This record gives sequence, structure tokens and C-alpha cells, in this order.
Amino acid sequence: MKRTFTILSILTIMIFSSFYSEAKIINNESIDSIISEIYSQDPSIDKDLLHRGISQVASLWNESDGDQNQFIEFVKDNYATSPELRRQLFDKLCTAMEVLKGTSNQVAVELSLPTILAGPDPTNIDYIMSAFNPYAHLQNDLFENKVAFITILNFPNFSLEEKNTLGKNWSRLEWAYARLGDMFTSRIDANLNKEVAQNDANANNYIAEYNIIMGNILNNKGKKLFPADMVLLSHWNLRDEIKSNYASLPNANEKQELIYDILCHIVNGTIPQDVINNKSYDWNPINNTAYKNGEKIELKAEDARRYEHILAHFKTMLKIDPYQPQQPTGIVRNFEGSMEMMPQEVEEMFVNLVSSPQIKNVAKIIRKRLGRDLRPYDIWYDGFKSRSAISEDDLTTLTRKKYPNPQAFEKDMPRMLRQLGFDDKNADFISSKIKVEGARGSGHAWGAVGRWEKSLLRTRIADNGMDYKGYNIAVHEFGHNVEQTIDLYNIDHFTMAGVPNTGFTEALAFIFQKRDLKLLGYDHSIDDNTTLDIFWGLYEIMGVSLVDMKMWQWLYENPEANAQQLRDATIRIAKEVWNAYYYPVLGEKDSPILACYSHMVNSPMYLPNYPLGHIIEFQLEEHFAKFNNPSDFANEILRIYQLGRLTPNHWMTQAVGSKPSTTPILNAIDKILKK
Repeated sequence: MKRTFTILSILTIMIFSSFYSEAKIINNESIDSIISEIYSQDPSIDKDLLHRGISQVASLWNESDGDQNQFIEFVKDNYATSPELRRQLFDKLCTAMEVLKGTSNQVAVELSLPTILAGPDPTNIDYIMSAFNPYAHLQNDLFENKVAFITILNFPNFSLEEKNTLGKNWSRLEWAYARLGDMFTSRIDANLNKEVAQNDANANNYIAEYNIIMGNILNNKGKKLFPADMVLLSHWNLRDEIKSNYASLPNANEKQELIYDILCHIVNGTIPQDVINNKSYDWNPINNTAYKNGEKIELKAEDARRYEHILAHFKTMLKIDPYQPQQPTGIVRNFEGSMEMMPQEVEEMFVNLVSSPQIKNVAKIIRKRLGRDLRPYDIWYDGFKSRSAISEDDLTTLTRKKYPNPQAFEKDMPRMLRQLGFDDKNADFISSKIKVEGARGSGHAWGAVGRWEKSLLRTRIADNGMDYKGYNIAVHEFGHNVEQTIDLYNIDHFTMAGVPNTGFTEALAFIFQKRDLKLLGYDHSIDDNTTLDIFWGLYEIMGVSLVDMKMWQWLYENPEANAQQLRDATIRIAKEVWNAYYYPVLGEKDSPILACYSHMVNSPMYLPNYPLGHIIEFQLEEHFAKFNNPSDFANEILRIYQLGRLTPNHWMTQAVGSKPSTTPILNAIDKILKK
């Protein structure tokens, strides 16, 4: 998972907000007057662009910024009247923004280290400092010294619809100008930025410590089926342990049933709070009974603690909403702003796949392979992966020997890139811009912002080395880091650095993750099983995402709700989505399992990026399949990810020739089923 914690949340507010002013103090006469004056002096000026810039400045100009006359003088003094002056201003602003954002990113990284990296338990001061937001006052300061207004005046904002329609005829420089125009489109109170940062820190710390002591889990016979030293983070490691038990292992199906019960208790809030990250108690999740020293003991349930963090995010969003009347909710800002896709468009794409007839036909294949009726946790069926035929114990033995510490993984990255087809120069350069560190949580990728920083790959490594699950996640994060390096260091303009939305970085992370066995020396090819695996993965994560989306819709419809009401509503929504699209395929009516993802707690509305990432992944894999030489695969990754921050539709069209769509994978599944 690509994680930028506070930075992602704050930049989303800063970059993708709409125009707000406490009270409009610049009248239309002043706007028309200054436009006419500048245009009369040079009729070659783009009058529409001039009007857009001046109007947007006026919409954000407050009394503290000056009166009508001062506004007019500001426009006269700061409008770049020629293409040469505009380009000069653009270059200077890009340099300044890279310095400001890059150094702020470094501050955020350093202050959060004790709460993120493996090591001694964080102290109270560590948690406080990890919530410090170096971005909090940046936007306000740049408005006060007029840098924001100079930017808006000369590089005004274009709406998503305008980017999608006009952008097909824009040059790279015009796209870069438009992206600079996205940078200052609202004036958010610095205290709200701080509140966002605090919410993020609280939720991330809560999730990072949500470990289940699997060696203390009991079945109904009082037997412990899991290794004594196994500790699994919710939900990532619990889900992956379910996946690993599709191999032929002792008690495999019973272990899956136990983990399913654990996940349901987490969603429902019925898990005993004291069994979380605590080795003092044994726990039978089937009947939800806890024991200490062999004696049954009553423990208090966690109740709605999980949902308190979601509610805190929502309450802050409500405070931000009035500043952005054109994008008046966090939902609109997340989709039309951050993802640059309409929420209805995303939901329709998801429903189109999860309700498709192909789902039931693929489920028949899985049922036949398993030799039993399907169960709710079979949304994580892992048998289409080539590694399912390989013992995970053997893989773990290999990865622990190969990667005893983070430095060993980092040292091996150039070889891995060469094996994927990158030439020596690119393999060495990309690897040199990535640093690997041991994580307290499941791991994440934290991208660089300034072109002097390294991207950070955080991965969980035990004292006895990296197990296979950790390795698989680390390869996923490595894909993120490769993207983060290519579209920062190889980009033509700083404002174009990055990808259209996080679904596009997830796509490359998935592409790398699919090749994890190849990087260990096993044979690997993209075949029908790979397509089936992507398809079934889409079925699972689209349901999870639909629950997340509908939960946020419910929150905006019920803004006075408390944490208990949110918990009950989330469980109801999860059951409704399950009953509509999953119960007919997997059985067990009213399962709440689709609400188990930790992203719902610490990454508001992030989940839809995952299915979008899988959709893009499949379209990219189809494109890569046209090439036989490994170097072509690597060169295409370099070409495509240097496209940078176009809108999703433009990026995909230039990358593979078509917009994001579920149609290609549905067609591919039809061909496989006919075989």
C-alpha cells in the first residue's frame, strides 16, 4: 500500500479544493476594468485565460489582502504579459514548491520514525511529534505573502471536465501549467490541517498496534493450531494467512474458519479488547471466550473503538466542507478531486463486474478445485497463483535466508530490476533512490517529494528474517517505490510528478507483486490463471470498496451519528452489499466480512483505488503481453510512468490506447471460460 499519511491528506485539501472566500470584496467592475486595461496594452494576450486568472484571484481575496485599489495594483504588477515571462515565472515557482514541499516531507518523515519503524515502543512524546504537520501553515503563509495569488493569476485552475475535454490538445508544458493551477484553490484554516494530521496519526497508531496473537488462538477442543510465535496484523496478515492455507497444509481449512471468526469479531466490535496485541490471554473466537492461565475470564469487548477513528475523520471533513462550495463534501473531493473520476462512474464500474455472470462461472471452477461448498473467506481464494503449488514454509525458508534484515533486501534491488528487464543504468539509478527500513506495521511505501530525497520502503521483518508473506508485501511496496522514482526523477516538469491517482501506483505495485516468485528464481508467466487471479481479486476488493463508499454516503446523510450508530450502519451496509453480490455465490447470508479492511479506519476513501489499480493492472498486462523481450517490459514501464499527472482517461489512452474499463477483463474471462 502506498502510504503518505498526513502529507496525502493535507495535499488533497490544498490541491483539490474549490474556491472559497469569507466575503467577496472585489466587485465585477474592478475585475472588468483591469482585464480591459491589460488587454488593451497587448491584444495578443489570451483574454479568456486572463479573465480566468483574475476572477479566481478575486474569489479568494479577503479584506486582509487589500482593498479594491490594492487588488488592481497587484494584478498589474504580477501578471506575466508574455509567454517568456510566464515560463520564467513557472520555473521559479516550481523550484520554490519543490523546496518547500520536499523539506516539509523530510520533517514529517523524521518526526514519525519512532511510531513507524521497528524498534523500542514509542513514548507519548513520539506520538505527539508524529502528529505534527509541517504543512499546516504553508498554504496560509503563501496566501499572506501573495505567492499563492501570483500563482493563481498566471496559472488558473481548470475543472476536471475541462481537463478531460481540453487536455487532449494540450502540450506537456500546458499540462504542467494546469497542474500548477491546481495548487492553490482554497484557503483552509491551518488549525484544520493540524486536526487532519492528528486524526491520521491517531488512526495509524491504532492500526499499527492491532496485532492478533495467533499462538494464543484456541479451537473448540482447546487446541492451538498456529505457531506459538505467530503474530498477525489486522487485516493484512490475517487475510494473507487465509490465503496461505489454500496450500495442502495440516488443519488448513480449520485455520481459515478461525481467522474468519476473528475478522467478524473485529468488524462487529465483539473482539475482547485485551486480546489485541496482548500475549496474556488465550482466546477462542468461535464462542468468543477468553482464558488466563487456563481459567475462563470475562473481558470487555472493544465495542466501537474502531469506528471512533472513522468518525473523527468525518467530523474534520465537515469542518472543511464550507470552504469548498464547488466540491462541498469529502466524497466529491476524493473522487472528482483526488481520483479525478466521478463517484457514480466508479461505482457503476464496480457493480458491473461484481454482478456479472462471469463471477458465478469462475466460482464453479474454485468450488471444483476445493472440493467443497464455498465459504465467505473464499473471496481470498489464492489457488490461481502459481505459488499455490509451492509450500509457503519452503518459500519462507528461502526468504529468511535471503533477507535477514532490511539492508539485504535493499542490496538485492538492482538485481531484481535487472531480472525484470531494466538495463544496468536504470536498475542502479532507481535502486539508489530507494531506502529500505523495518516497519512496526505491515509496511508501506512513502514517496520522495524533492528530487534529492529517497523513497522509503517500510517492510516488516522478524528477528529471524523476512517470511514469505512479508516478502510478498515488500515486492508490492517496491513497485510503488519504482513508480515514485520514475515519475519524480525522470519527469519533465515538477508539477507533473506523480500519477493521476493512487490507483495507478497500485497497478504497478500489483504488477511487481505478481512477479515475486520470478524474483526468487521460479518460473513465471502471465497466463490464464493470472487473469483469473486478477478477476477474483477484483471481485473481492470491489465489494470492500463499495462498503467503504456507502459508509461515507451514510455519514453525510447522518452527520450527527455517534460511533455506535456508525458501527451498526457499517455492519448493515456490509451485509447488504454481501447479500446482493456475494451471498448468491459464496453462501452464508449476512456476513459482515467486507468491512474488515483497516484502510476504512486509517485511510478515508482510499479503498476504491485498489480495484481501480487492478483494472489498470490488467489493461497494462494486456499491453505488456505484446512484447516478448524483458527489456521491452521495462522500457514500457519507463515510458508509461513518465506520463506523470495527466487525468486518468488521458493517462490510460496514452499508455495503452483506451480508458479505464472492466470490459477488457470481462472479455478475457469469457475466452478462458470457453476453453
